[in-house]
Amino acid sequence: MEPLTVAGIRLGTACAGIKYPDRRDLAVVELAAGTQAAAVFTRNAFCAAPVVVARAHLAAASPRYLVINTGNANAGTGRQGLADAEATCRALAERTGCQPEEVLPFSTGVIGEPLPLFRLITGLPGALAALRPDGWMEAAAGIMTTDTRPKWASRRLTLSGREATITGIAKGAGMIRPDMATMLAFVATDAAVDPALLRRILHEAVADSFNAITVDGDTSTNDACVLLATGQSGAHVPATGNDHACFAAAVNEVCADLAQAIVRDGEGATKFITVRVEGGRDAAECREVAYAIAHSPLVKTAFFASDPNWGRILAAVGRSGLEALDLERVTIYLDGICLVRDGGRAPDYTEEQGRRVMARPEIAIRVGLGRGEAATRVWTTDLSFDYVRINAEYRT
Repeated sequence: MEPLTVAGIRLGTACAGIKYPDRRDLAVVELAAGTQAAAVFTRNAFCAAPVVVARAHLAAASPRYLVINTGNANAGTGRQGLADAEATCRALAERTGCQPEEVLPFSTGVIGEPLPLFRLITGLPGALAALRPDGWMEAAAGIMTTDTRPKWASRRLTLSGREATITGIAKGAGMIRPDMATMLAFVATDAAVDPALLRRILHEAVADSFNAITVDGDTSTNDACVLLATGQSGAHVPATGNDHACFAAAVNEVCADLAQAIVRDGEGATKFITVRVEGGRDAAECREVAYAIAHSPLVKTAFFASDPNWGRILAAVGRSGLEALDLERVTIYLDGICLVRDGGRAPDYTEEQGRRVMARPEIAIRVGLGRGEAATRVWTTDLSFDYVRINAEYRT
């Protein structure tokens, strides 16, 4: 199966030699005139130059093109990095007849090295010549860094009798932590969506997908997620009602598919782990507990070893910072096996039960706090030898 095409979107890629020869590392996305765009970006204070420029351009004009390079993050590059990001936009604008502010730049790769601007600009004609509506898969491959496979998702739905399509691509495998992880994601629909509504739908979708994943707890300098609406299908998304709910749900599904794909492709990962925390006073404290578990190297290495060392999970819950936690009301489950209740190990739990669960490639941890109605869910991975190797050798 291939990604579904989205009316009003064309994509092209090229091998620009930004870091490696003969590797797709430059992608251009062409957007139909009138396309609406919403985006969320990293909260890292050292945000990359393309993030700064993309934010400014998005506030100034409706985009006509996205330009994405891998192999170099153009982060930690100071004023020269900003000048290079702007020069990239000008170069693409000159070749397409749009304004520089109508170009949004995105970069991913090594931090702290100057952007090889000449190679990037030299690669633009090839990417433009390759533009086509069914270029989604090539673009998904062209934005990869340490990813082992392209990541994409599509949905098709009917809105008031008109068919609409949603397709998205993403990259990310390491330096993954909410706000937004070292990831880039580009989701597009051919439905018409008002700008304020588009922003709201994106923020809601991101909260439960890209901002609910972690591989290693590191927030990148370059994270971005963009939602585009070309309006070319004739379908319109209303602010309320069934069509609105159906469209928002489809966007959520696409983002969730992409977010899960990032976690499943986590650097060196061998296990996909869902951490669900329920019974909290509010979602914020549930998230504190969930990330205390998901970020714990001791918990993650136990999962890699298939070792049912449940005390590590218990300790993570205990150090999460919740005040006045009633330990006797806390429950911890590994899939359907109760590990902890009434303040200690469940009397009917056996080590053999734990081993059987820990040997599975997909595992769920469920924590009940017994102090409210709030809940949250986070997806994460184990921590393996290969994670250390990949990141130790990243610049070699």
